[in-house]
Amino acid sequence: MALSEKILQLEDVDAWRQGLREQGKSVVMTNGCFDILHAGHVVYLDAASAEGDVLLVGLNGDASVRELKGEGRPVNPESDRATVLAGLASVGAVTVFVELDALRLLEIAKPDVYVKGGDYTLESINQPERRLVEEQGGKVVILPGVEGRSTTAILDRAGGS
Repeated sequence: MALSEKILQLEDVDAWRQGLREQGKSVVMTNGCFDILHAGHVVYLDAASAEGDVLLVGLNGDASVRELKGEGRPVNPESDRATVLAGLASVGAVTVFVELDALRLLEIAKPDVYVKGGDYTLESINQPERRLVEEQGGKVVILPGVEGRSTTAILDRAGGS
């Protein structure tokens, strides 16, 4: 599959999801900025993909990354970040969303499993997101992070964040 085929427009996610449902496949979803892809991301995405049949990555758009992470971020534009993520074997599809939270995307994608990283707990994740996933019949899974691996740490070592 070509990389461009793995990058979905938000309006195409519902049909993509329906096609997988018709094939009896489960969808796992995670989301984040994935600004500078590192080993922690790759290990996390691989583990997330093992929670079901196909992994959808919701990618924060540039404006939301700036709002969440501050000036100077993202380092890489959303189109580059989407392409890099699409190149990973563990990632079934990527879609960019512009909101600060993933509620709208979760409503469209209706994942069977919603995965968040180990810097969260079930109590500290966005509770409206959690409720929506659970109301749609999905479950939330928290996966451990890779100690010492973060984009912020990489940028600090490189001399700027």
